Parts: sequence; C-alpha cells; structure tokens
Amino acid sequence: MYGFDIYYAALVVPAVLLSLWAQFKVKSTFSRYSRVQCGRGITGAQAARLLMDANNITNVAIEPVAGSLTDHYDPGRHVLRLSQPVYGAASIAAVGVAAHETGHAVQHARGYGPLWLRSALVPVANIGSSIGPWLAVAGLAMAFPPLLTIGIILFAGAVAFYLITLPVEFNASARALAILKQNQVLSGEELAGVRKVLSAAAMTYVASALTALMNLLRLVLLSRRRR
Repeated sequence: MYGFDIYYAALVVPAVLLSLWAQFKVKSTFSRYSRVQCGRGITGAQAARLLMDANNITNVAIEPVAGSLTDHYDPGRHVLRLSQPVYGAASIAAVGVAAHETGHAVQHARGYGPLWLRSALVPVANIGSSIGPWLAVAGLAMAFPPLLTIGIILFAGAVAFYLITLPVEFNASARALAILKQNQVLSGEELAGVRKVLSAAAMTYVASALTALMNLLRLVLLSRRRR
C-alpha cells in the first residue's frame, strides 16, 4: 500500500509499546513500595550518605530535585540529586532508588569505564537524536543519499549512547543491592522489594535502547530500499 511504512509498523511500534509498558511498570512498582516503610526508618538521602561514607566517598553532595523519578548522579559536578519522593522518604522504594544513584557515584569513584564512555557520548547523543532523524528523513524525501547517510551516522551515535547505558545501569543496580546488603541497611525481605523496583526501572532502559535501535534499523532498511 502506498504510503504505508511496513518497517515502522513491524519494528518501531512493538518497541514503543514495550516502552509504554515499562514506564507503567516502573511507576506502579515504585508507587507500591513507596508505601512500604523500611525497618530502619532512614530516608533516601540518609541512605545515600551512609552508603557513600561506607565507600569512602566524601566529595559528593546530595541535593533534592523537583519531580518524580528524576533522580540522577551528575559526575561533572559530583552531585547526587534525589527527587522529592526519594530524598525525604523512608520507604523501601526511596532507599532502593537512592542506593542505585549511589551506585553511579561509586562507579565514578572507581573509574568504571562504561560510565566514562557514556559521559563522553552525551554531546554525540544530543546532536544525533535531535538532528540525525530529521536529516535522514530529509534525505529520503529529497532522494539525496549523502544527506540520508549523514543522518543515519548521527543517529547511530545516539543509539550507541542508549546501548552503553545498559551495562552502566545494570551495574549500578548490582552495586546498590550489594552495598545495601553489606551494610545491613535493609532486611532480606526489604532487599527483595528493592530488587523489584530496580528491575522495573531497568526495563525502561532496555525499552529505550530497543526503540532507538529499531528506529535506526528502520532508517537503514529504508535507505537500502530507496537505493
């Protein structure tokens, strides 16, 4: 059928649906364990400080940030920012998310290679994701292969960022669970809850990477068909 993009329907749509499901899953899981208070009664901010002290990290500040699930570690400024539902809450979800972000601070302190590579790819990803697809589409519309190729190469840089993010996030979650257990911050049952929260969050990164990869594959297949 003229005008029907079979590659978009077969590749991108399923990935987008997975992404929507992953976002729903992480929000519902976080909401569920946000209502379960941890036995020690420590907040996300207190847990992050405790775990950083246990890893001899003294140069990282902990700050609140607006929003929900906006938690992140800024390696450039040595700042760990925790969202409002995490910073001052004493729930299993809050401690788990804080521990995950602390995992990134530990990665930074230990010189974890994939984290440095991801940081280096940020400018490439920003340019590639914002300009690359538009150049590729323009190249297709104008039947101008060089422009199409440039767009695909730029977008490939953004896809590389999404892919390198996966081991970074998985490793941060593994570190989080390990240091929570080693420092006896949570009980075994509470750690099981943290594992569910972090596993749900991991699926959002998998879905994002898959969506980006399927979009790139679609552009490559369209370019081959035009040629």
